[in-house]
Amino acid sequence: MAVLTRTPLASPGDLEQMRAAILSSRPAGRREIVVCGGTGCRAAGSLELFAALERELTQQRASDRFALKMSGCHGFCQQAPLTVIEPERVFYCRVGRKNLESDVGDMVQALLSDGEPVRKLLYRHPVDKERIVHYEEIPFYAQQTRIVLRNAGRIDPRDIDDYLARGGYGSLAKVLSMQPADVIAEIEKAGLRGRGGAGFPTGRKWALCRAAADDSMRYVICNADEGDPGAFMDRSIIESDPHSVLEGMAIGSYAIAHGVAPAQGIVYIRAEYPLAVETLTTAIEQAKRLGLLGENILGSAFSFDVKIKRGAGAFVCGEETAMIASIEGRRGMPTARPPVPAVKGLFGKPTNINNVETWANVPRIIEGGADWFASIGSGESKGTKVFSLVGKINNSGLIEVPMGMSLRTIVDEIGGGVPERRQCKAVQTGGPSGGCIPAALLDTPVDYEHVQQVGSMMGSGGMVVMDEYSCMVDVAKYFLAFTESESCGKCVPCRMGTQHLLRILTEITEGRGTATDVETLQKISETMKDASLCGLGQTAPNPVLTTIENFADEYRAHTEDGKCPAGVCRELIQFTIDQDKCTCCPQCVRACPVHAISGEKRQPRSIDQEQCIRCGTCREVCKFDAIMVS
Repeated sequence: MAVLTRTPLASPGDLEQMRAAILSSRPAGRREIVVCGGTGCRAAGSLELFAALERELTQQRASDRFALKMSGCHGFCQQAPLTVIEPERVFYCRVGRKNLESDVGDMVQALLSDGEPVRKLLYRHPVDKERIVHYEEIPFYAQQTRIVLRNAGRIDPRDIDDYLARGGYGSLAKVLSMQPADVIAEIEKAGLRGRGGAGFPTGRKWALCRAAADDSMRYVICNADEGDPGAFMDRSIIESDPHSVLEGMAIGSYAIAHGVAPAQGIVYIRAEYPLAVETLTTAIEQAKRLGLLGENILGSAFSFDVKIKRGAGAFVCGEETAMIASIEGRRGMPTARPPVPAVKGLFGKPTNINNVETWANVPRIIEGGADWFASIGSGESKGTKVFSLVGKINNSGLIEVPMGMSLRTIVDEIGGGVPERRQCKAVQTGGPSGGCIPAALLDTPVDYEHVQQVGSMMGSGGMVVMDEYSCMVDVAKYFLAFTESESCGKCVPCRMGTQHLLRILTEITEGRGTATDVETLQKISETMKDASLCGLGQTAPNPVLTTIENFADEYRAHTEDGKCPAGVCRELIQFTIDQDKCTCCPQCVRACPVHAISGEKRQPRSIDQEQCIRCGTCREVCKFDAIMVS
């Protein structure tokens, strides 16, 4: 852990001297045991793993020989908890899931003896189970390009020394010798677009805020109000590399406000992210102690501080004007534009808002140059994009890929495809306001333009994969239930539109739909898109419109035939057992929560239709496709 009693750095030269001192204080060749401390790995037991490693190293009197540290998220959540041995990059997965003490003992003994890595803990090829795959060749990582996540899994996010050792705050030191206009020009040339949803050019937003007439104050806000179901990009970035966000905000503040007005930074973050809040609080304190935030940063005339504002979990507060209202202490509800926040925002002052991922890109652009960043990606979508890859996918987790990579590559190669030899049916992108892209369009490049062309949106980066067991009408209903509950209710099109869409979808999934319902859904959706006040209402119909367009046959089956082809909508289905395929195994009998499945030993099973609650558990556990749905 960094020593927080150091004298504040008085110049960029002091920063470089400290970086050199940190690197020289670390013994050459010293090996590190890096345990993933992200939320996913913590849920799988990484804190217990870390404690067990501490005990084992102490017992073996080896604490001085190896550096044990806890990093942020490595991304590969499916294999949690993870441990990496540096510098060899030995990748241990699922450590301690079966026997914690045994796994830890074997790991430490392998280190002490300089022997071969522990084979049982290494990653194996998903098809050839006998083949060990080394870190650089693991498909989940091999196809990624890590810019924002460059430090994730490599540094201790609670130790500023780790960030400084990897060049941290060097970009801030660099811009202090530049003109603010030149910094903005560099961001514009790089082609960085906001990673929070709409993809507005970041440099253009900065320039607009700097040019605002008010010279009394500039507010620079980080939008960390991530609330999409299945999304955890912003949370993981803050948990893994908080200083990259703070450095990006400081650079942005210099470009927007230096020489024009004082500046204040605010991170608006969900209170449901306690680990991210704790990590960010520590990072702010450390940066202040070293003079990297606060007054006269690195001995310059530039001053900038950052405060944390916790949100109460309202999804609508991800919208800029609703967020501003919340920070001001008012109810989080959007307001009409103009004026835009860049001209008149928080407390009536010019305000620039970017999301976590956008800010984390900024130091790397300054470091690597605009041309380097612009060379990555495709068309008008430059750089990379961080996604949370979840749903019916073998390799769930956090990924970062170049803009323009196809959905098929993400699903089949990085994600490892759909489990249980099933087929991908659709991919929902952009969170609850995004669209469902069918399997037929998996070759769509993932960038702002192409995703919008197929009726979806990039959003902040949620990506949910669905298989043939997913009912697309039910999927639309699920996301409408979320947006309906999260609507602030200020404007009628959104307040009433989401209610009516949800009501109709519910009736369809419960067998009360009619042939005219689809047309009604489309009319309401188009009205909402045209008349809603903010992005929540304007985009909430996307799941409805894209599922109607791409899966019209499922809507017809529900409304005309009274059937749910996917076997999800309980009022429209019943489960039976194919007597020819049934192998008489007891899996479905054991799994049924209401004991509706019976049968003699070594005899095919049967389902009591009166007792069956149609939960589908039997279908999920059956490995012989013997459970039929009709």
